[in-house]
Formats: sequence, structure tokens, C-alpha cells
Amino acid sequence: MTTVPQSTPLYEVRDVSKSYGSVVALDHANLAIHAGEVVGLVGDNGAGKSTLVKILSGALQPNLGSIFLDGVERSWHSPHEAIEAGIETLYQDSGLAPHLSVSANVFLGREIMRPGILGWMGFLAQKTMNEKAHADLERVGIAVPSSNRSVSQLSGGQRQAVAIGRAVSWARKVIILDEPTNHLGARQSGEVLEVIKAAKGKGLGVIFISHTLPHVLQVTDRIVVLRLGRVVSDAPTSTFNADTLLGTITGLIESQA
Repeated sequence: MTTVPQSTPLYEVRDVSKSYGSVVALDHANLAIHAGEVVGLVGDNGAGKSTLVKILSGALQPNLGSIFLDGVERSWHSPHEAIEAGIETLYQDSGLAPHLSVSANVFLGREIMRPGILGWMGFLAQKTMNEKAHADLERVGIAVPSSNRSVSQLSGGQRQAVAIGRAVSWARKVIILDEPTNHLGARQSGEVLEVIKAAKGKGLGVIFISHTLPHVLQVTDRIVVLRLGRVVSDAPTSTFNADTLLGTITGLIESQA
């Protein structure tokens, strides 16, 4: 069930290991993603998914192993460095500010300013941000009533879609999504999955972490399975069904990465 893509991966980690004292969270794990590809990262609790995501996003440094972006070895000392390189990460907590508008959330920390009188001070270019936020979200298939509407007035699915849309609009290389459909209903989850497809269509590499296996099977091109810190399978999604994927995760079905 192993697949080896021929082209240079957009983003890759090779033989990364991470330990916390005597506890081994990752053990020589490998993961690669190509432009325009959605890779599912799955595993049981304690499999090492969160640790790998933190390494990919720059929040953690591995004890061993290498990180490559566009075939060039890189090292992240902070999430900001990864963001500057084009890597956006959306954790389970979307990080939206509910009291702010949609456009204010899209541009949170990246506000567009217009100069004040005689160049002094500066003011938020609210109209520009509203228009650009609306266009950016619409481009990835997100329909919100108004970009100046408060996020607190949106449904759970709309909020999550806005959070993903924000990440997609800013990502230049890779977007990492950690349980983006968690606690959402069927219709709301469907909206989020459509945004993931739009990100793929934009040419981004998408890493999709989820315990909801039907969603993984629905939206991914390839699935990487972690078990006890090791990659035990890396294969096209078409080679799995719900039973074989669950069996690989739990160890009832042995596979080779």
C-alpha cells in the first residue's frame, strides 16, 4: 500500500523524531505533500499527530530529522517563520475573535492601513478590507451574508469556513487543518469540505487531520497513518475503505509505509 510520488514534494519531513524525556512521540516519521494534493493524517489518540503538526507548523523543533520546502532544507524556530514561508495552520480552536467582523478576522494581525493626514498616524482601510475579505472568501466558495457582519452572528459551519478561508487566502504553499469538521453537523461539515477542495484547486498542499474517517476518505488523495509515533502506512486514498482504514489505524491490519 505504499506510493512514492515522482516529483519533488512541495513540503516534506524526513525521519523526524521527537521525545519528551523517555516518552517517544515521533519515531523517524516521514511525510510529503505535493502542490494541489490533499493528504489525510490519521491515527489514534497518542499516535503522534499533534506533535507532527506542531513540527510542520514551526511550533516545535524535532530532536532529529529534516524539513524541506520546495526541495530546500529549512528549519523553523517559530510559527511565524513557517507562516512567512507560506505555511498556514488552523488548529481545532479556529482562533476567530467572535466580537469582530468577518473582514476584521480575515485580516487579524495583517490589517491594511491607509495613511493619516500629512502621513501621520494611520487608519484602518476598512472598506478595502471588507471588499478584499469578501472576494477572498468567495474565491474559495464561502458565502457569508456580509464581510462586515460580526462572527458571533454566524453558524458554527460558517465560522469554521471563515477560519479556513482566512488560512487559504493567506497561505502560499501549504495549509494544515487540524480537525476542521469537529463538532459540526453534516451540512456544515460539507461546507468545510468544499473549502478544502477549493484550496486544492488553488494549488495549495493541504494536510487534513481528522478522526472522522468518512470525511478523510471523501476529500483526500492520499492517507498517512501514524501509530505510536511511527508512519505505518502511506497510500492513495483509493486503496482504503472505512474498514481497512480503521484496521490500519488500530493495528488489526498491518501495513508498510
